[in-house]
Amino acid sequence: MSRWYDYEYFPPSSPRKVEGGIKAHSKRGAFTKNWWAKRWIGVLEGFNMGARLTRGRAYARRGQVVSIDIAKGTVTAEVQGSRAKPYHVSINVKTLPQTKWKKLAEILSQRASFAANLLAGEMPTDIEDAFAEAGLSLFPDKKSDLKTDCSCPDWANPCKHIAAVYYLLGEEFDRDPFLIFELRGIERERLVELIAGTRDAYAATEGTEEIEPEPLPIAPELFWSSPKKREIPLGEVRIPRVDAALPKRLGKFPFWRGDTNLDDVLENIYRAASSTGLRIILGEHNKEDD
Repeated sequence: MSRWYDYEYFPPSSPRKVEGGIKAHSKRGAFTKNWWAKRWIGVLEGFNMGARLTRGRAYARRGQVVSIDIAKGTVTAEVQGSRAKPYHVSINVKTLPQTKWKKLAEILSQRASFAANLLAGEMPTDIEDAFAEAGLSLFPDKKSDLKTDCSCPDWANPCKHIAAVYYLLGEEFDRDPFLIFELRGIERERLVELIAGTRDAYAATEGTEEIEPEPLPIAPELFWSSPKKREIPLGEVRIPRVDAALPKRLGKFPFWRGDTNLDDVLENIYRAASSTGLRIILGEHNKEDD
């Protein structure tokens, strides 16, 4: 007679179809491209999940994940299975204390390449060496550093629902490596401030300047009327060194599922606008050029 613990997993069941779920970009093969995202997926695949891993990939590609929220040290998600109500998934990652982040920032700030890559939204290939020098690890290196839970009836942990969220997180880390830092306990802006020293230093690195906004007039007739033309000293006028620097400071659009990369579109728009704006200021622009 067979017993319940003789079986590795529950018999396959067909999940309910989800409208507007978060669907993986990858259709087959590997989920991730960059080394840091592959390391994250490697943590999942190291659990030796067997068939649950395959089902998790299928769930991610079918769009069964309804929502994902990322905060410091925590990922919460809703995954639609075969039952009417989606299952609740939680992934908790051990965060690093602020004192450790400050120590790491001191090490990172000593090498210009680290700061340049991180400010450009890229993960330096040797950043793990900096973590090791600070006595830290970028990724969870002990089983106790990572805790997962799902409200589904499957006794195994991780289950296929957790696996689906893992895979989608890997894709998101591919696009935005700063999310890995957030899971470990620090937000993008705070990390940049620690590395650059001050917000002004960060703005200078991006090729932008902080401009004090002019207050809006209180009187409605002044608000809706055309302002008087006045001469404004411009100083040196040049095209910014980094295209779409301000949107980049806001970070990636979370779980972007458009067919076109949003950053690439914005970069092209800002690049064209910068060129046109410079010609207008220099008096070299003709309407025929539009």
